[in-house]
Amino acid sequence: MNNLAIIPARSGSKGLKDKNIKLLDGKPLIAYSIEAAKKSGIYSHIFVSTDSVRYGEIAMQYGAEVPFYRSKENSTDKASSWDVVKEALRRYQNIGIEFDTFTLLQPTSPLRKYEDIQKAYKLFSDRKAIAVVSVCEMEHSPLWSNTLPENDSLYRFLHIDNNIQRQELKTFYRINGAIYMADVTEFLKDTNLYREDCYAYRMPVERSIDIDSELDFKIAEAVLKY
Repeated sequence: MNNLAIIPARSGSKGLKDKNIKLLDGKPLIAYSIEAAKKSGIYSHIFVSTDSVRYGEIAMQYGAEVPFYRSKENSTDKASSWDVVKEALRRYQNIGIEFDTFTLLQPTSPLRKYEDIQKAYKLFSDRKAIAVVSVCEMEHSPLWSNTLPENDSLYRFLHIDNNIQRQELKTFYRINGAIYMADVTEFLKDTNLYREDCYAYRMPVERSIDIDSELDFKIAEAVLKY
């Protein structure tokens, strides 16, 4: 199959300046996703979608391709990830390259391993899925959380029996943002991946850190060293 890895790396990060090329343990953040995609051995093309020539040059140094740059329309913080994917598929199509699948590998998930990508792809193939999305266990059950009223009253804050022990609660999972793998034809029909033939690939919490702040960087660096 002809598989495309898409690594989105917009330059205009507001929360953390130049987050996608910020050095994590001496290496630009985007490099981790590029290297994982390369080592997985399942992609014919590893594409970094960026609006920055500087980012593009760094991406190519680590083995990704940047045959074109992201449009202005999709370089704002209002553009969705699926807008970026559709643009990439269309631009490749314009130069005569069609894909069977794509995988969105966000650079903010640097602890994702190439084995995770391989296992997700095996799940995708074995289940004949339209999509596979990575998840991890939630650190805390959402049943112990709620919104607060203006007066901060905890009246009816919990929707479960207070006598239930934490160990007795069901395990909840969250989408961790590391892997979004999908059949191109099905995606272009309906960008909502969460359909009957979409399956979860479970990842451990320690590989599910999503970097959005300086603290996240420090945590990821500590996990890498550990």
